[in-house]
Amino acid sequence: MPIAVTRAVSRAIVSCELTHLDRVPIDLDVARAQHESYCDALEQLGCELVRLPEEPALADSVFVEDTALVFDEVAVLMRPGAASRRPEVESVGAALEALRPIVRIEGPGTLDGGDVIVIERDVYVGLSSRSDGEGVEELGRLLQAHGYRVRGVELADCLHLKTAACWIGGNTIVANPAWIDPNVLGERRVIEIDPAEPFSANAFPVAGKVVHADSFARTRKRLEAAGFSVAPVPASELAKAEGGVTCCSLILG
Repeated sequence: MPIAVTRAVSRAIVSCELTHLDRVPIDLDVARAQHESYCDALEQLGCELVRLPEEPALADSVFVEDTALVFDEVAVLMRPGAASRRPEVESVGAALEALRPIVRIEGPGTLDGGDVIVIERDVYVGLSSRSDGEGVEELGRLLQAHGYRVRGVELADCLHLKTAACWIGGNTIVANPAWIDPNVLGERRVIEIDPAEPFSANAFPVAGKVVHADSFARTRKRLEAAGFSVAPVPASELAKAEGGVTCCSLILG
């Protein structure tokens, strides 16, 4: 049974970090209701949930993906690019200690989990405003003994690599070619997003389904036409905080 680590939405989310979006009002009650629906969907897909409590002072803490990477062999604690997010890491690490051996990015480089795509033994890291070359190099050293190949990839005009592209199972990625050249992710089958939905490349596979935001109906049709079964979840309120469906959980297979 896969395990999904999640964290409750912080009451401080209205003060979240923003890089590429203008600040607009976030309805805390709606954000929490949508997050609960997201957690329910993961449970319905067979995940055992580890629910971390709210961090009232940490605005972005619902986005647990950025704090850690979890492999079969080890969990790597991140050093987020936004200094305000670094206090999120320790409580996630404490939850993971019972599940995996722990190592960490010590710095001076930075690394956000949302910048990392893992496809078998290939680990791709987006070189973004949150993750840098030194962070990529340190991750490579930490994972070398476990046989992973780590490389940095260029992207443009978006927050994280997983804003621009995501692996959705098998040898397939969904991508926004305006923000990344899919060829940098190796020889993969590529499903391009509908251009009217630039943020719709964010998705992840669980139990034979692809979890995807329910507001991206056009791209969902493309995924289904390519043979994927989609589990749509509400995510529009957290999207105002530059969050996507991958951001809100750490999935341990």
